[in-house]
Amino acid sequence: MMTRAILWPTFALVALVFLVSLTLMRARIGHMRRHRPQAADLADGDAMRAYFRPVERPAANLANLFEMPVLYFVLVPLLLATGLATLTQVVLAWAYVAFRAGHSIAHITGRVRPRFALFLVSHAVLAAMWIGFAVDIGFSAR
Repeated sequence: MMTRAILWPTFALVALVFLVSLTLMRARIGHMRRHRPQAADLADGDAMRAYFRPVERPAANLANLFEMPVLYFVLVPLLLATGLATLTQVVLAWAYVAFRAGHSIAHITGRVRPRFALFLVSHAVLAAMWIGFAVDIGFSAR
């Protein structure tokens, strides 16, 4: 069992979430300094979205990091609890985190084609992790 090893890519994914949130804060603060908001810009959600539209990509990416990666964050404790955090799962976890990091970079910088490819590959890796876990559970039940 690779208990501690599965935690390192998990820490890396958490670090990515914090890095993107800091990127978002920096973009928004910079935008507010360059374009001082008026009361109407902050009056409601629609007005705020319109005001921050020029710097919306980091916000959209941060939201993405709380969508599919949730399935990764659910899987890790299951792997730990069942003792099925294998070397294969650790390698897949690192691959998943690397593809998610690449996706974040492509998303924030507006590179659509690589972003979509990284999105698909990261999903395939996460699916492989879940399928591998299900297979391992099936074989361990025998």
